Amino acid sequence: MPGWEDELERWLMPFLDRLGHKTRQRMCPLYVAGLIGPGDRKSVQPMAERLVTSNYDQLHHFIADGVWDATPLETELLNQADRLVGGRDAVLVIDDTSLPKKGERSVGVAAQYASALGKTANCQTLVSLTLARGEVPVMVALRLFLPDSWTSDMPRLKRARVPIEHRTPRSKPEIALAEIDRAMAANMRFGCVL
Repeated sequence: MPGWEDELERWLMPFLDRLGHKTRQRMCPLYVAGLIGPGDRKSVQPMAERLVTSNYDQLHHFIADGVWDATPLETELLNQADRLVGGRDAVLVIDDTSLPKKGERSVGVAAQYASALGKTANCQTLVSLTLARGEVPVMVALRLFLPDSWTSDMPRLKRARVPIEHRTPRSKPEIALAEIDRAMAANMRFGCVL
């Protein structure tokens, strides 16, 4: 389908404006194209090779080292989701998602209930909020849950560079309520929470 990259960039435009930094604005469409494009491996090096870009270092920096305030992007996501599907007949769906993982270094990985597997397994767990109307869902939040094995181990949190504001134990319902409050503060329209 020729021209999909142009359509992607048009769709990303309100988000790119919120990034501010010109290099970030240039790297973001490449990264998103790499994630949604063909190929099984979605790490930076294979994506850069598939995208035939000589910007591997800049793409890697965009993902691994770039530090910026996510609030403007998250606010824009809430605005765009509301524009697309918000309204009195929209619903806000709360769920959890598990990502099975090997090893123990990825932040939040622990033996915990993995909903995707239907059993306890080594995984990361995320709390998700999706705004939906009819058959159209738009993911508006995805927050990592840190189990007690992480929040009770300060050296591990520091080693993994978990931001200080996220080192306090929070239950999945507490995370979900904070995200509902954030959606309401942004005037996102929905009729009920499921």
